[in-house]
Amino acid sequence: MVFGHNTNTKIGNVTFHVQTEDRGESHALIDTTVYYRGRVLHRRTNNYFDLLPMNEDRQQALKLRLDEQHHTVLEEIHSGALPLAVPPDPAPALVAQPTSSHLAPEGATLPSLFQAPTNIPAAPRKLVIELSNPKSWLSGKHAALQVSIREESGNPVAHASITVHIEGGAEHAEPRAESSIDGQAQIAFDMPKITSAEAAMVIRAEQNDAHGQLRFALRAKPRVPSV
Repeated sequence: MVFGHNTNTKIGNVTFHVQTEDRGESHALIDTTVYYRGRVLHRRTNNYFDLLPMNEDRQQALKLRLDEQHHTVLEEIHSGALPLAVPPDPAPALVAQPTSSHLAPEGATLPSLFQAPTNIPAAPRKLVIELSNPKSWLSGKHAALQVSIREESGNPVAHASITVHIEGGAEHAEPRAESSIDGQAQIAFDMPKITSAEAAMVIRAEQNDAHGQLRFALRAKPRVPSV
């Protein structure tokens, strides 16, 4: 199984989220994406066709290559070698104001053009999910996830509802948990049998109208042929 990295990095008052993952042998791509408030600002992919078919040594080489790509993007962000165009925050809606020549007679109602807009929906909040033990969460068939839930500002999120879904696995109940006051949660379950070459573990978090998702590619262990 190959997993990725998820890192929040702050430049001044701006926080970027950098995610790197292996897209699986069927794609043979290492994919790094830089997000700002859920928007994709940069994407970098590199193939590893030269490492196929995989074996234990090549799997270790793939991990090192994935780690290097993730840290290279982080270094380029901090050094300025990777320019990122941060989109401006939405400007407040302008409300037309009547001039003296357009004032309504006393007691009359102004046209709707001059009324302040109402019921403008706020932009949905995005939750950031991090797996604190990406290298040790699986022991045999037993999974024990240590998950951290935060807002994009970095503040921990309490009482977030967390679910884990295994794509490409045999049917099983989705494990659930709720984050503590410091945004932490532990989720333990038995891994189902992996039945797809493009299997993935998807961790979702929700709190009121805020949502977040973290996806890790999974790889089934190859069967050892019997003699």
